[in-house]
Amino acid sequence: MATLRLTIEDGQFRDNHGRQVLLRGINVAGDAKLPSTPDVPSHIADDFFDGDNVKFHARPFRKEDAHIHFSRLKRYGYNTIRYIFTWEAIEAAGPGKYDEVWIQHTIDVLRQAKEYGFYVFMDPHQDVWSRYSGGSGAPMWTLYACGLNPQSFAATEAAIVHNTYPEPENFPKMIWSTNYYRLATATVFTLFFAGKDFAPKAIINGVNIQEYLTSHYLGAISHLAKRLKEAGDILDDIVFGWESINEPNRGIVGNADISVIPKDQALKKGTAPTLWQAILTGSGRACEVDTWDMGGLGPYKVGRSLIDPHGEMAWLPADYDDSRYGWKRDPDWKLGECLWAQHGVWDPSQDLLLKKDYFGKHPKTGEALDHHKFINTYFMEHYRRYRDTVRSHHPDAILLCQPPVLEIPPDIKGTADDDPKMVYTPHYYDGITLMTKKWNRTWNVDVLGILRGRYLHPAFAIKVGETAIRNCFRDQMAAMRKEGFDYMGNHPVLMSEFGIPYDMDEKNAYKTGDYSSQSAAMDANHFAVEGAPMDGYALWVYATQNDHVRGDQWNGEDLSIYSVDDQTLPVSPVPRGLEANRSQTSLLKTPTSNTRSEVDDETSVNPGNLKRTLTNPSISSQPASLNPELTNTPGYRAAEAFVRPAPTAVNGTTASYGFDLKSCTFHLDITGASVPGDDQPTTIFLPDYHFPKEQCTVQVSGGKWEISTDDDERAWVQRLRWWHGDGKQSLRVTGLVRPHNSLSGSAEEAGYLEQCQAGYGFDVGKCAVM
Repeated sequence: MATLRLTIEDGQFRDNHGRQVLLRGINVAGDAKLPSTPDVPSHIADDFFDGDNVKFHARPFRKEDAHIHFSRLKRYGYNTIRYIFTWEAIEAAGPGKYDEVWIQHTIDVLRQAKEYGFYVFMDPHQDVWSRYSGGSGAPMWTLYACGLNPQSFAATEAAIVHNTYPEPENFPKMIWSTNYYRLATATVFTLFFAGKDFAPKAIINGVNIQEYLTSHYLGAISHLAKRLKEAGDILDDIVFGWESINEPNRGIVGNADISVIPKDQALKKGTAPTLWQAILTGSGRACEVDTWDMGGLGPYKVGRSLIDPHGEMAWLPADYDDSRYGWKRDPDWKLGECLWAQHGVWDPSQDLLLKKDYFGKHPKTGEALDHHKFINTYFMEHYRRYRDTVRSHHPDAILLCQPPVLEIPPDIKGTADDDPKMVYTPHYYDGITLMTKKWNRTWNVDVLGILRGRYLHPAFAIKVGETAIRNCFRDQMAAMRKEGFDYMGNHPVLMSEFGIPYDMDEKNAYKTGDYSSQSAAMDANHFAVEGAPMDGYALWVYATQNDHVRGDQWNGEDLSIYSVDDQTLPVSPVPRGLEANRSQTSLLKTPTSNTRSEVDDETSVNPGNLKRTLTNPSISSQPASLNPELTNTPGYRAAEAFVRPAPTAVNGTTASYGFDLKSCTFHLDITGASVPGDDQPTTIFLPDYHFPKEQCTVQVSGGKWEISTDDDERAWVQRLRWWHGDGKQSLRVTGLVRPHNSLSGSAEEAGYLEQCQAGYGFDVGKCAVM
């Protein structure tokens, strides 16, 4: 039996040498949400409803370009990829029609990921169900299968879709996420997870819509896993695991009164209908609804708006011919009528709500339903089927379980579901920063604490001051980690999404080059995942087509660490030819020489091209006041905050670690546990962006260490390797300390990093953002 690259032992990731592994990951790539043919961002309406003919053959990027992206991410210190793909990419053409070209493309790209040594787990991604209901994920035909008409979502506001919004150029920030509470997405998620109970009349091809949707979704996953298995060198060698469906949602299940907005519906932005109002407008009725906006203190009501569909319905008309998909709808499921009216929720003849609590209790048992009940019944039923489907082709797969966002995880500790090859993968975003697009250094809120009822009043959840805010982020993530242990058992916890918006302050950074707000927010988030501490994380997101005008090209989001309009991080602060391997002890190991006949973008900086590099210097945090003539000059997109040192393999167990950006200091405390006969070091990614070998200080409690740079994994990466003994051990590394007047010397004398940084708000003497 082959040795697995990654295993789980006693709730920790371990490599094939027995070392503890930190999965330091990135989501790759945001582009995967959108088809490559036609290659259109979310605001483009051309041929949008021709959803049966879209192709994802160049997603997440062209295989010819894979080496550029993988080498870049490797140099940023990432060892893990959350590989984004959608159900739509597999099965867009219709039920059971799989896109083999996309699958082969996926195999080819994954094989290139192996050359860079990445750990990869697969992410079946969705946002508010589908692109046709304002997000990403499921094929268009799934909405038709549910009896819905996506071409009428705009008129009825059954979903807010970017390219059908009255003014796509003014699509409100983050309004797409309100679709979870509108008719289309709320209905489809209800049918996907609980259609048998709440929509027993919805029969298609002889089975309930829940089974029809689920069996096709799992069929697509099964087919992909089968093809990856047949490739022979993907599963286990490259792909170690599969995450369950991204950010699942309960739909209307558990809504105790659909005539009011639930108290736990914290997100209210734009028109905010109750589910009852959404049902009415979905059937062509006009309704006046509350309108909300999001401010620094959360949502606030701004007035009332009339939604008038002028008789247009979100449901397919009675005479609609969808026979092209090859299904047969049961006669008792009538098109041209609201599905929920057919189940007695309301009376269309009088527009009378009959069962406001229809979704609040189990239709058969009468048991009250809430978030936790949904997760432990409907969600877990689906998760088990997903797990078994994946393992039928990938027996050693690690399953990454993702319940609904910010909810208490499933209560499975000590049960048959307490799987030793399982990981808990929550998500966390600083909602205030995400919704307001501003980094508030003054105050923030303990959102998780409020949701868990830890405060007598929400006012007590306010944290004042940047230190308190950073600690608040860390404490929320630590609480999520503890919930995983308390409810699911001893499993690794991997934060598979967190991130920041780059288009803060009305995109001021794109005009001035000053990314100080982004850097502070990014550093605070990484401080949290390091301090929690998480066993792994995947930052959201890497998008290859991000630009300053439309961000990630999807719904106005702008969270990518890379942009075509910004500088990419230089590989080293000093020319490669001037570097020398450095070690405090006499070691037999020598640095790997560069024997490649060609190098990838950004990897070669030498005296010959150094001055050219300096002709347009930039850095993330460049106040315009220091250089008033500089406008529209690219920066590094807060690279100093996300390119940070981290232990990637620990010969023992990590007690704590972290990077202090202000003092440019990295610390690592471990309990060493040497493996007999296997002299494997603890290995730390040590970015020479912060830690040039010849200009950093290393302190260890014992043992020997070396700093070296090699391209063993096809990209120049600097690492610190530390051979130590058993028991408690500690390491501390202090980074670049240089005089502020470095501009007085030549580029070759001073190194080009401080040339780029001096006077731009980056204190090279302290390696800190000012």
